[in-house]
Amino acid sequence: MEKSGDDDMFMNEYNHSVDIKGRIIVPSKLREELGEKFVLTVGLDGCLFMYPFSEWEKFVEQLVNLPGSAVSRNIQRYFMSNASECEVDKQGRFLVPQKLREAAGIDIEGKVVLVGVINKIELWSKEKWDEINNFSMMDMTEAAEAIEGFDIKC
Repeated sequence: MEKSGDDDMFMNEYNHSVDIKGRIIVPSKLREELGEKFVLTVGLDGCLFMYPFSEWEKFVEQLVNLPGSAVSRNIQRYFMSNASECEVDKQGRFLVPQKLREAAGIDIEGKVVLVGVINKIELWSKEKWDEINNFSMMDMTEAAEAIEGFDIKC
């Protein structure tokens, strides 16, 4: 992965399988930035989020700084109660805890997709990824127009 200053960036899509023990291989290109130990937690839209510790710390700081509302507490509980420290073994695999596999609909010996998304990796069941990753040109044109005020040049 290319580095831009001190900022690491994840990108691309990788297809893999879950083994009988619930382990998944982290592609070496992603492993370079992710590190040998990382945080895995529930994500949004039905996936799991994989954070290098440096990015996890930034995310937790944002959670800490949320206002003290009931919604904020629920968001904090959602991510923190489901967070798990994972370690990559010598073969480049890590174990996905059963609770998190169930949350993302990832089956033992099933197919998964790892998607690099800027500062984290999203882990999807192949079925859910195929369902959500069906953007049309019109969808993306409308999305680009919706973010027009954010000074992002597509």
